[in-house]
Amino acid sequence: MSKRYKIGLAVLLAVAGIVAAGVYMHGHSVPVLRPSGSIGQKEQQLMLFALALSLIVVIPVFILLFTFAWKYREGNKKAAYRPNFGGSRLAEIIWWAVPGALILILSIVTWQSSHALDPYKPLASSKKPLTIQVVSLNWKWLFIYPEQHIASVNFLQIPEQTPVTFNITSDTVMNSFWIPSLGGQIYAMPGMSTQLHLQANGAGTYAGSSANISGAGFSGMTFTTKSTSQHDFDTWVQQVSHAPQKLDQSAYTALAKPSKNNAIVYYSAPATDLYDTIVLKYMTPQTNQGSNNPAPNTQTMPAMNSMEMQ
Repeated sequence: MSKRYKIGLAVLLAVAGIVAAGVYMHGHSVPVLRPSGSIGQKEQQLMLFALALSLIVVIPVFILLFTFAWKYREGNKKAAYRPNFGGSRLAEIIWWAVPGALILILSIVTWQSSHALDPYKPLASSKKPLTIQVVSLNWKWLFIYPEQHIASVNFLQIPEQTPVTFNITSDTVMNSFWIPSLGGQIYAMPGMSTQLHLQANGAGTYAGSSANISGAGFSGMTFTTKSTSQHDFDTWVQQVSHAPQKLDQSAYTALAKPSKNNAIVYYSAPATDLYDTIVLKYMTPQTNQGSNNPAPNTQTMPAMNSMEMQ
């Protein structure tokens, strides 16, 4: 096979790969690219802006790559032969000034967005925020609604167009709470409580997961988030409040034991200050008595979401 055909084949394969990726993206929903929450939309805009800036450099580089490969191929006798060419001041200015300007722009945008998308920053809304306490366990998620006096395992229901304040901790190893359609992930760590503010723009069902490998049952550590109208949310709260299982201390002790691929479970009447008890039992050695996952003293640390990790 001649070199010309090899180059043509390589270009054809590259185009086929791009087309296949486009077809796959069109037929499959990628949550971070089709966000359903106000925070997720802002993060999507930031990612697309950063991508556009990168393409200003990437596209010309690949164009020049194939141009030089084709123009100066062995079989092209018309290409100018300049063995004494030592450099170009104009070219050097371009390949230093353009990326430098892009990095400066990206730095300013990153600084502004890091403050605007601070996970501890409450969302502006005329509606009262809903508070949900999240506890990471092996290998399941416990959601406590302190004001509604209910709790659920691996299922989260929220009203649409309402800010939700998540207080997040772990009663096991470090984990990461993530609803890709609504916003970035944030870590859940024993002995500390992190915060995350999200809001669903409309009704829908969204997948949630653990974004941090945490052992043998990690792959099954998923949950469902359902956004509904306020009326449907209130109806669901009333139904769960009559659940026969009550989340007292003995029920929580049994729940905290490691288990895989857990089904959805509802609880009524969670123990008072259960969330605070989970956090505080890691703060001093004597409060670790009876813990399923003893841990050393843990100091409060700043939380990091997915945008800050990038």
